Amino acid sequence: MSLLGWIVLGLIAGYIASRVVDNGGKGPLLDMALGIVGAVVGGYIFAALGAAPVTGFNLYSLFVAIIGAIVVLVLYHALMGRRRL
Repeated sequence: MSLLGWIVLGLIAGYIASRVVDNGGKGPLLDMALGIVGAVVGGYIFAALGAAPVTGFNLYSLFVAIIGAIVVLVLYHALMGRRRL
């Protein structure tokens, strides 16, 4: 998959995962970064479970990336703490 494909998939996955985890985004750049990292983490998780990792720009890969991004966001919140203003 091309770099642009990873960025678009990461942006979408990061946005959806941030809405699921804390009902609000962290900003487009952090959402995209966490989404791309989440795609990689999701690929490792799914490969460890015997399923196919990210296979390209399709719905299955988006699902894998979202699951990974949710894991990354939960870890991010656990490490950084939820700061309320």
